[in-house]
Amino acid sequence: MNNLDAMLKNFLGHTPNWYKICILAFLIINPLIYFFISPFIAGWVLVAEFIFTLAMALKCYPLQPGGLLAIEAIAIGMTSAEHVKHEIMANFEVVLLLMFMVAGIYFMKQLLLYVFTKLLLTIHSKKILSLSFCLSAAFLSAFLDALTVIAVIISVGMGFYSVYHKVASGEAFNHGGHQHDDVNDESIIANKQVLEQFRSFLRSLLMHAGVGSALGGVMTIVGEPQNLIIAAQAGWNFGEFFLRMAPVSITVLLCGIATCYLLEKYRLFGYGERLPRKVWIVLAHYNLRKEREMTKQDRIKLIVQAIIGIWLIIGLAFHLADVGLIGLSVIILCTAFCGITEEHAIGKAFQESLPFTALLVVFFSIVAVIVDLKLFDPIIQFVLSAEENSQLALFYIFNGLLSSISDNVFVGTVYINEAKNALTSGALSREQFDLIAVAINIGTNLPSVATPNGQAAFLFLLTSSLAPLIRLSYGRMVYMALPYTAVLSVVGFLSMEFLLPFCTKLIANWGWIVTQ
Repeated sequence: MNNLDAMLKNFLGHTPNWYKICILAFLIINPLIYFFISPFIAGWVLVAEFIFTLAMALKCYPLQPGGLLAIEAIAIGMTSAEHVKHEIMANFEVVLLLMFMVAGIYFMKQLLLYVFTKLLLTIHSKKILSLSFCLSAAFLSAFLDALTVIAVIISVGMGFYSVYHKVASGEAFNHGGHQHDDVNDESIIANKQVLEQFRSFLRSLLMHAGVGSALGGVMTIVGEPQNLIIAAQAGWNFGEFFLRMAPVSITVLLCGIATCYLLEKYRLFGYGERLPRKVWIVLAHYNLRKEREMTKQDRIKLIVQAIIGIWLIIGLAFHLADVGLIGLSVIILCTAFCGITEEHAIGKAFQESLPFTALLVVFFSIVAVIVDLKLFDPIIQFVLSAEENSQLALFYIFNGLLSSISDNVFVGTVYINEAKNALTSGALSREQFDLIAVAINIGTNLPSVATPNGQAAFLFLLTSSLAPLIRLSYGRMVYMALPYTAVLSVVGFLSMEFLLPFCTKLIANWGWIVTQ
């Protein structure tokens, strides 16, 4: 009995016992459902269980429970290790991005903290500050990758939190590390209300930036990975992709900006908290002290990081290399020209990204199950068999729903391939195919902000080390994203139904796009 108790305590560590029982129950019932009831039902149960592990990310990092579910799925034959490898290789650019780009951003955090601290101290209006975060994320995501943008925002948020926590804890500015423990927070911080206000302030900025990355990511061929896949199947270049999406994407962007302003003005859904005066004073003193202590060598480091930042933007905007390789170049350049040569110092940069990279690989295992068990096939066949005048709406709705519970890259790839097959077989006209391609892209990008598992950038934010510090849970993210989800989904649908066909014909007649 003692050995059993010790084993249970070791299983998932300090995770609550009810959570451990849930995971063990999942592992027991999955084979029973698969072998004795239906593989199709077992596949959907597995998807629901994996989403549960994501929702409980603050109780236990999803890698361990989600990984156990994935290993079991392979063991009982729901998918194969070879198919998992195929899914990983198909998304290898994303894996490289997480491995190297996020680590590269880590070495630029000195510049990022310097620039954003200036921004935070200069802009006193929370509404303007929120709009600037949202628009900056949208602009950057249109030319860079949304994960890169979120990595920057997380680094900035962590920097702000660390500065205030160090000072409030009585530590020196240059003291390494900060406490993560709740008890330490509550015993050290004299004014808990100020800390809670600061957390709320950071949560709202991060969510505005996250939604901004979706608003910008839908616009261009490089904004999201599925955009590139859709454009390749449709034969669109950068300019044509932008023009075809513009009737919907620009309308949605304007409405998203208006939503950001109204949420801050009326303090709805957890938004509107201003930067506490005490925190502003701490950051201002930190900024002044850093300015006084900054040596010539430190200023040269900032200049070097700024130049590397310019290379990062140019390299990504013009696709001079794969995103991950550009990230690796950032690591090499930053460490070489900023004097970082020790292995353990470089290793710290990978602590944030590699756990999420491993989690993403587990997620690809669940995607492999979805493919092998054909979980989405009934929905796809239903949409393709619908009347032409309702196909756009159905493609948009089902892409949005499936992207909210699955990977939007996977959903977009499956649907555009099926649409291309229908075009090749003559079931779709070229004009209808182009409209459907837009509907697929809009559907996978906009409604997927509803849940963290809908977009990799949101999932990365949820599983980052900053999320527990500012109490950003799965449920809170869903709640804070709710107004954006409603506005973006409805406006996207209406724009697609009424604006898109008219504007597509208009710009085709003017010769701005080429119809085939």
